[in-house]
Formats: sequence, structure tokens, C-alpha cells
Amino acid sequence: MKKIDVCLSPELLHLYSLEDQTVVIVDILRATSCMVTGIAHGVESLIPVATIEECKFHQCNGLIAAAEREGKKIDGFEIDNSPFSYMNPELKGKTIAMTTTNGTLAITKSLGAREILIGAFLNISALVKHLAAQQNDVLVVCAGWKGKVNLEDTLFAGALVHKLKNHLKYACDAPLLAETAYLSARENIFEYLKSSSHFNRLKKLNVMKDIEFCLKSDVYEVIPVLKESKLVKLELEEFQTSRSVN
Repeated sequence: MKKIDVCLSPELLHLYSLEDQTVVIVDILRATSCMVTGIAHGVESLIPVATIEECKFHQCNGLIAAAEREGKKIDGFEIDNSPFSYMNPELKGKTIAMTTTNGTLAITKSLGAREILIGAFLNISALVKHLAAQQNDVLVVCAGWKGKVNLEDTLFAGALVHKLKNHLKYACDAPLLAETAYLSARENIFEYLKSSSHFNRLKKLNVMKDIEFCLKSDVYEVIPVLKESKLVKLELEEFQTSRSVN
């Protein structure tokens, strides 16, 4: 039986073998929620990069650029880290270079994986269907905050583990830990997160509507996948088999 594991921080990735894994990157507040939203609203592709300098390079070569640090948009870049910014119809068909404090770094640290997918509560059911149907072991990589574990990404990992428990066995105690946290929180995740560090960090930035949106389940059916250094929509022929899995 296939296995599922959870890496609670990218700083722990050296403990995992990635080459035969489907990796799911999760940064609920807010990078992967933005990525899912952008692809769902017609953005053609996103180029995730770890550094501001790399993002600036792509901007200088004509791409739209999104750059965030400490939850704030960096001056000189076009897009911030709000999912609502990625709903702009003017972005349809465009390629966006993107760097964030945690999410894009988690992607670049996972490049040795067989497949890299982007997960959020916004597309969780689509992701569950695909992961249940595909043949690889699964590793959920939580972006966390500057190398430390955070609650919202752990809760999403637990939700994913719980929904896949009939299809994948737990590789170790980390999936069990994440699932236990999720089961404690699932009746009202928003309330559960009120004492968490990143919730309060974003609250000070007056982006409560972003938090509420990022915690919604099944708003979209798209799954961003990394192909040749770009996040693009998982194509129908790759996804259609998984849609029939209960």
C-alpha cells in the first residue's frame, strides 16, 4: 500500500528521500492559496523562485512579478500575496514570477521529487482524488514560517491525511500528529487558528478577508503542478482518472 508522510518544516527535508515521491507543497496563509487561485482564474503559469533577486530578474525580462516578505508586498513589484490579487482578469493568460517568505522556498527545496503539486484548502478534494489514484508515495511539505512549524499548514496536512486514510498508510508518526490536530480543529478552523502566530501576524496587516478565504474548502477543482520550473494547471488527461475515485 502506498504511504503518506508529513514534513512539518522544509528544514527537515534532509530527512526524506524525495526522488520517488509526489510532494504536495502547502502554505495556506497565503502562497499556495494564491497559486491555486491564480491558476483557477486563468493565469497561464507561475514561476516560483526563492529570492527577491531572482524575481527581479524575471521582472526585468518582461514578466509580471509578485514578491512578499513578512506578509507584505515588496516595493517595486506588481502583485502582493493576497489570493484576491490573483483573481484580476488582466492576469489571465499571463506568466507570473513569484517569491514569498516561505512557500516558494519550500518548492525550491523540494525539486528532487518525482512530482510537485500545490495544495490548499481551496482545492483539497481535487487533490485527494488525484493522490488516491496515482501510484507514488506522498509527502506533504509544510512551508511553515522561516523554518519553524506553523499551525495552519499542519492542519491542512492533517486534513489531507485524514481524507486519504483509506488509500495510503501512515509512514511514521508525523501524519498521525497532523491528523490529530486537524480532528481537534475541523469544526471551526478559523477559531482554532486565532491564537496562532501567523494568524496574528496577518491580523496586524488587516487582511482578515484573506485568512477567511484561504480556509474555505473546495472553491476550485484545479491542481497546480510543477513542469519545467513553472507551475501550470494539471491537464485533464492527468487528472480525469482521479476524479472517479471516491
